[in-house]
Formats: sequence, structure tokens, C-alpha cells
Amino acid sequence: MHDLILRNGLIVDGTGAPRTRGDVAIDGGIITAVGEVSGPARRTIDAEGAVVTPGFVDIHTHYDGQVSWDSVLAPSSINGVTSAAMGNCGVGFAPAHVEKHSWLIQLLEGVEDIPGTALAEGLTWDWESFPDYLDALGKRSYTMDLGAHMPHAALRAYVMGDRGGDHTETPTDAEIERMARLTGEALVAGALGFSTSRTHAHRSRDGANIGTLTAGEPELLAIAGALRQAGRGVIQLISDAYLTADDEFAQAELTLIRRIAETSGRRLSFTVQQSDDAPDRWKHIFAELDAMAADGLDVRAQVAPRAIGVLLSFASTSNPFMLTPTWKRIAAEASSVEARLVRLADPEVRAAILREHDGIRPGSGFAAVLTHGYMRMYQMSDPVDYEPDASQSLGAQAARAGQDAAAFAYDALMEEGGHRLIYMPLINYVRGNLDDVHGMMSGAHTLFGLSDGGAHCGTICDGSFPTTTIGLWAKGSKSGLKLPLEALVHGYTQRNAEHVGWRDRGVIAPGYLADLNIIDMDALELGPPRIVQDLPAGGTRLLQTARGYRNTIKSGVVTFENGAWTGETPGRLLRGETARSTAAAAMA
Repeated sequence: MHDLILRNGLIVDGTGAPRTRGDVAIDGGIITAVGEVSGPARRTIDAEGAVVTPGFVDIHTHYDGQVSWDSVLAPSSINGVTSAAMGNCGVGFAPAHVEKHSWLIQLLEGVEDIPGTALAEGLTWDWESFPDYLDALGKRSYTMDLGAHMPHAALRAYVMGDRGGDHTETPTDAEIERMARLTGEALVAGALGFSTSRTHAHRSRDGANIGTLTAGEPELLAIAGALRQAGRGVIQLISDAYLTADDEFAQAELTLIRRIAETSGRRLSFTVQQSDDAPDRWKHIFAELDAMAADGLDVRAQVAPRAIGVLLSFASTSNPFMLTPTWKRIAAEASSVEARLVRLADPEVRAAILREHDGIRPGSGFAAVLTHGYMRMYQMSDPVDYEPDASQSLGAQAARAGQDAAAFAYDALMEEGGHRLIYMPLINYVRGNLDDVHGMMSGAHTLFGLSDGGAHCGTICDGSFPTTTIGLWAKGSKSGLKLPLEALVHGYTQRNAEHVGWRDRGVIAPGYLADLNIIDMDALELGPPRIVQDLPAGGTRLLQTARGYRNTIKSGVVTFENGAWTGETPGRLLRGETARSTAAAAMA
């Protein structure tokens, strides 16, 4: 008798092969038969009319703190993810001396917009070294499996002390040797790989650049050498190469990335998106990736399936009026979000904020777009429209109504009792459509990533990227561009899994881990994120759920039914790479 059988589903197996109709049998957490399965089962799930896919593998999350207090790990888990990699972009909480706990919290609060009060209350800190951190996670269970990178910023501070947080400081030869040795020890203990950040966008709560921003080649190559010596691990990084209009700087960063890949001999991935300042830089980067691949290097671009958009609200972190003195005073004085919203509804407060806001005119950059970019601001709909047209922007609506744009935006933010979310696409939307996103997703050397699940709690909610990838691009964009469902599923399952070395999952075939989604494609859609207060210390975050997932199954255990958690936590820490057992592989 089988443990579980999924009957009559349309199987998209994760390899990119054409879909087939059939059953899936599961025993002991492993897929044991696919096709026409006979015999009884302890439980049978009818998958008629639904697509059956492997569980999604999200290689770019930031649950490093959340894993201390939360087993569910939403929003990733409620968007079909059954395996995730965290510790990306060089930030995390290990290794850590006791005196550096507050500093690391401030770093993550600034870089990843995770409330410092939540981290201060929720982090257990039952570790010091990175192997200690893995041991602590190994005692816990989750709705999905997790792997963790050794984060460069934490490592640098652990070895260099206060100097490690200053990117202008150069480590001594002895400090470089120690960073490399600790990285090797972390890899032996089960670190997934090593991550670092080279972007000015990553700053601590006090505005200081991340300490790894300009880390020198000797430091980076020594650590890369530790991966070669260990013969394991991957490298993940973010660089300003995709953001810059400076050809010389971009080429220098890409040359450094090549050197790291050559030195390590390991797989490497880095962030590639489209910015206003360099809208076609991604094409230059993709040409360089072609050249690296031709030279035998496995270097990939991590790309996103939609625009990266900041969510503006009076009830969360950011809004166009947050630089005004009156807003700042109310935000500091209000005892709760609801108390803040009551004061913002006062006509006199509204008038004062609008008057002050009129005098705030940043010349350029993010501050200018945030405060006066009304043509890029859109009220979120249900289901969410991630391809909004400029004619529906707050600026265009205000112009048609003959109203002041700032006043119109203020009133829009006060809708839904002050909880209205405004979507402002900043990255990957230069031309007002997703055509360039389609180009990036179609690249020969790409990985689907950048969801940042667990981070940007009050400004961005992109843990739903897997749902957008499958739901939007299988049906097609407003420009008529689309991608085959089989290719989309492959990108978020087998391809991602193999990149990080998880070779026991991502495929629906005998011998593979029974991580599965049963999806009603006709019903698959995303509602707008909600502002919830479920973090430690009453911290708020944005949480987005999806419709259309009938079941998510992790290691043969049903973890979600119609979007609701079943209470099961079969997920565990993954130490490094994984392979199918000899017995399981023999089933294939």
C-alpha cells in the first residue's frame, strides 16, 4: 500500500519535458511511481483538472533571522516553495561575537528592511560560529527545507572587528587567511556556499555602506580559493554592475566576477536587473555571460519575473510624505499604526503635510521618485496587476480629475482606512512593460531568483515570485510574450536545485524527493499584500498569499491545503549539497 497517490494530474515534471497525464505514488517521502499507478493508498488526492509540479526551489531568500522564531516561513511557503537558500547578499547572523549582535541587527534592518525590534526579540543567538548556527537550525523543523550561505559581511566583522564594517578598511594577510579558513570550515559543516555584496544600495540602519562594498581582489580570491580547496559550495553575489551607466566600472566588476569564478572553480550567480540609468546594461552582461560559458565557467544571472516595486502605505515603511516634519513627528509619537492613521485623517494634519511636502524637491534619484513620482504610482488591485499602464497612475488620474497630484496621492493612501497600498515599480519597468523581463528570463545563462523572501518587510513583497513566474508567463504578458509552462517550471525546480547542488529534488520521477505542488492554473493569481503585525515585538510586515494552490507537499507530507497550513513541518536544514540515496536512485 502506497503512502499517498496523486491521481489524474497534468504532470509537468521539472525537466522541461512535455507535460503528461498520470498519477504520482509516494512512499517514505520519496516518489516511487509516475504514470499509471495501481493499488491502494493510505491517502489519495484527486489532481484532476490541475497541474502537478515539483515543489519550487527559491535560491534567494533572507529567512536567516525568521528561522529563529517561525516554522511556516511565509510568504515563500504559501507560494509553493519547498526548498530555499538563505544568507544571500553577504548578510546574515553568523558568525557573530556577542558584542556584534546589535550591529548585525542594525545591518539587516538597513539592508533588508527587517524590523530591528523583531530581530532583537526573536533571535535566539544560540550560536557563535557558522557551524554553531547550522547546529542550532538543525534542531528545528519547518514547512520547507533550508540551506544557508556563509555571509561575507558577518564573516568580515567577526574577523576584523569594527574595521570589518568599514568598506574602506583593508584586512591584513592574517585576517584574509582566517576568513578563508573559516569559510572552509563552514563548508565542511554544511554551508551551502559563500555570498557577498558590492552594491551601494546595501546600507545599515545608520546609512553606512555595507563593509563588503569594495572588498579587494586578494580578499575575495582567497575566500574563493577556500571553495576550490573544499571542492564544494556555490558563490552568490550582488554588484552595481547592472545599475551603472559607466561602461568601465561595469566591465571591471564583470572581470572580477570572472576571476572569482576561475579561482573557485565553482558555480556562481549574481543579480541582474534593469535600472533607469542603464536600461540596456543587462544585454551587455548577458554577452559577457556567453563569453564566460564559452570558457567553461558556470556563471549565471539571477533574474526576476516582474518589476521590483516598492509598496507605499501610511501603515507601513514608506510613502511620498515620509520626509515631511509632520509625518516624522506623528510616526515617532503614535503608539500604534491605527493611532497614526487617526491623526493622518485630520484635515489640519493633511494640510500641514501637503504644505511641507511641496517644499521638498529632491533633484534626482530614489528620493525624487519616492516623493514626486506620481506617474509611477498605482493603486493595487485584486488580483494584482503587475503590468500597470501609465494611464492608470495616480498622476494620470489626478490630471484627469483636475486635482493636485500630491493631494490626490494623499487621499488615495487614506483609502481602506489608511491601509491602501500603492505599487511603485522601480526596477525592470523602464519602458512601462515587461518586455525586457521576458528577455532576461529567456537568457541562456539565467536562474529565476531575487524573491528576497523574509526581507523588505515593510516596502517590498516579492516572495510571491514563483507564482508570478508560473501564472503570468505561462498565460502571457500584455505585450503577448509568453514562455512554455514546462520551461517555467524547470527554471524554478530542477535548474535552481541543480545550481545549488540539491540533486535529490526538483523532478517528478521515481527516486526523487516527494516535494510537489498541485495547482489550478485557471485559478492561479495573487491578491494584494496585506499589512500584518505578526513579527516578534509586534513588528509589521507585508504578507501576500496566492489563490490556486490546491496542495503543497513536502517530503511526502501535505503542508498546505488550499492555501491553509496543515500544521505539518517536515522541512529540515540542508547541509551543503544533496544526492539521491543509492536505493532511491535505483528506482529511476
